[in-house]
Amino acid sequence: MKVLFVCTGNACRSPLADALLKKYRPDIDVESAGTYPYYKVVELTRRYAQKEGVEELLKNVPDGLQSKDLNEYDVIVAMESEHEAAIIRQNPNCADKIEVWHINDPYNQPFKQACHEFDRIKSKVAHMAKSIKQ
Repeated sequence: MKVLFVCTGNACRSPLADALLKKYRPDIDVESAGTYPYYKVVELTRRYAQKEGVEELLKNVPDGLQSKDLNEYDVIVAMESEHEAAIIRQNPNCADKIEVWHINDPYNQPFKQACHEFDRIKSKVAHMAKSIKQ
């Protein structure tokens, strides 16, 4: 089983989802990418990851969606509809593998507000971890 999480910068949402699923399901191959990758994973995400005990599983450098062979993945999670559209533009054959979670970007939010979106990611990842059959 191989899962890819996709957001805009691969700096907040998708790397957190990546790290959390690695914690919950170390038996699954998990990666993340951004449609426009940022140069680092941001401090908000690192702080939340530390709180959740997954900081060591958090990537250091964001990856770009264009560097991924989308045919390799069984499930691709898009944080927003715009990410789904980018995935389909890159590989229309992947449309049936995509789930859209509708998670807002917490990038410029204060930590307390960002935690609301991060908590939503945590909940969705926990549900995914239980539902994926290996």
